[in-house]
Amino acid sequence: MLAATNPLIKVIPGLMIWTLVSFAITLFVLKKYAFGPIQKLIDDRRDRIRASIEEADRAREEAKEMLEEHRRLVGDAKGEAESILAEARKIADAQKERMRQETEEDRQRRLEETSRQIDQATQQALGQIREEVGSLSLLAAEKITKKTITDSDQKRLIDEALAEIDFSQLEASRS
Repeated sequence: MLAATNPLIKVIPGLMIWTLVSFAITLFVLKKYAFGPIQKLIDDRRDRIRASIEEADRAREEAKEMLEEHRRLVGDAKGEAESILAEARKIADAQKERMRQETEEDRQRRLEETSRQIDQATQQALGQIREEVGSLSLLAAEKITKKTITDSDQKRLIDEALAEIDFSQLEASRS
């Protein structure tokens, strides 16, 4: 009975019907003019956010692909640079070896030429010494015999004198 004494809890059928009608009208108006547009704004915003997220995901994937492509290109460039450097080193080594060989060949050629010139000069000097020894021997023989020697005797005496002289020591000392 306590419920009947409070006027807010008291059931009044006319007020209840008007309250229900007001609620229905308010609900209809809110649904038609407020909830629909608000829900549409919320849906539009959700779609924009979803599209932005999808676009960000696509951009991130694209950035990953570009980064991988960049890394691959950098790796290719490094590999190509290494191969170019290796080729350049190989060429430099080959040129250095060729220059060394050419220098060695030139040195050998000059040594051989110098050796040949020394041999020629030695042979020429030995020839001159032989001629000088022969002339001196002939002159000494003429003075000893006090007579002139014929050409055949002169040749024979020179050959005998030269045979007795040991030129091998001169040639050995040259080596």
